[in-house]
Amino acid sequence: MFRELMKYLAKPELCAPSSAPFWDDEHISKGMLAAHLAPEWDAASRNHSFIDRSVDWISRIRPPTDYPRLLDLGCGPGLYAERFCMKGYQVTGVDLSARSIDYARKSASRQGLEITYMHQDYLSLSFHNAFDVVVLIYCDYGALSDEDRKKLLSVAYQALKPNGHLIMDVFTPARYANRNEERTWRFEEEGFWKAEPHLCLESFHRYDDANTFLNRYVVITATDVYCYNIWDRTFEEEELRGELTRAGFVNVDLYGDVAGTPYQPDSTVICAVAKKGGSRT
Repeated sequence: MFRELMKYLAKPELCAPSSAPFWDDEHISKGMLAAHLAPEWDAASRNHSFIDRSVDWISRIRPPTDYPRLLDLGCGPGLYAERFCMKGYQVTGVDLSARSIDYARKSASRQGLEITYMHQDYLSLSFHNAFDVVVLIYCDYGALSDEDRKKLLSVAYQALKPNGHLIMDVFTPARYANRNEERTWRFEEEGFWKAEPHLCLESFHRYDDANTFLNRYVVITATDVYCYNIWDRTFEEEELRGELTRAGFVNVDLYGDVAGTPYQPDSTVICAVAKKGGSRT
């Protein structure tokens, strides 16, 4: 175990994978669901007041009367999906967390909302010309590797009908402008990472040449070592435009968040609204 631990104490290579599942871990998913549902937190989801404003804005710029079918990628427990459904969209939500999808299905059933939920990795979807709007909200895009981002944009492009729109957001480097590399540790009898006693070694690493940042959590129990690498690829304005246009999207409009705030050079978030073009480059 000591040798395994030592290898996790060094700064990892760019985009090194975790050693254990994160998004659908049986225990971690409990904490993730609680974070999603906390109304005042900007944790697993944005706070619920912002979600309301975001859905209001999207329904104004791409109204369900003109864009009726909506695909919510990384839908979690359905916080956005339910609100979109109440606005009049025909909603399909996809998420990798079985716990979140189970909650979303039960919540929709209780409220009489007709929402289709899929427990699936959204990178493996194969829809074709099926949706008017695809949303990927709360900067999931930056957690993906270069290849997975290309795959995600291909999935979204193929899922959209002609002239459909992708709405997504990313963090910018400004989010981490004043944060230095650091290491901390804590011991817990039980907590977010494990239900048993464990030590968590947390570190933050910068890869400024790649506009990429890492929150690493090395969790040590009595018998095992787990390493969770939470990557965040941030984007400048033209970088994001470039990835979208290379994937075939056109008419890329940028905002300061997914509620329509005007984009400023010091914004910590960029929201892109991009139209499916006639052919991919």
